Amino acid sequence: MEEINYLLIIVSAFAAIASPGPATLAIAGASMKHGRYLGLSLAAGVLTGSLLWSAFAAFGLAALMHTNVWLFETLRYCGALYLLYLAWKSLRSAFQSASLELPDSQISTVKGNYVKGLLIHLTNPKAVLFFGALYSMGVPAAAGSADLISVILVVGVVSSSVFSGLRSAFFTLRDPAALPQVQKGI
Repeated sequence: MEEINYLLIIVSAFAAIASPGPATLAIAGASMKHGRYLGLSLAAGVLTGSLLWSAFAAFGLAALMHTNVWLFETLRYCGALYLLYLAWKSLRSAFQSASLELPDSQISTVKGNYVKGLLIHLTNPKAVLFFGALYSMGVPAAAGSADLISVILVVGVVSSSVFSGLRSAFFTLRDPAALPQVQKGI
């Protein structure tokens, strides 16, 4: 029997998860604006989305999407629209007034950030394509349920490490004097 290529899975997962995208930018923004705790809640939502996509891919998402092309197309277009919305919000925010402080009534809640992170990742077309490719290339077709669960857990550990690392790294950039320039650059 063919073995699971864990090295390929870990390296691919790290590269895909750490590469700039809506999830990494959202975690960075939440950590810089609102602190570690709200950055962590957003990262937890993204991690949950990552685990869901991993499980969906492991247990038949590719087959489902192959037989129901309309489902893939619907998901792809919804994801693209959501990403355009997030890009528009980011661009608009970058060019607004010099004051980047939010009024207290608009500061995110832990639950709101978690849901936002979950939605960002569930509607991200990059995540769908990554997980579909990961399981088709790194996991043999004859892999059993225990093997698939082990891959889901490995990807979860990589995701968790990357997201919490991002949260911590961007929280350290929270210097009030540097924040406007860092946010515009990102």
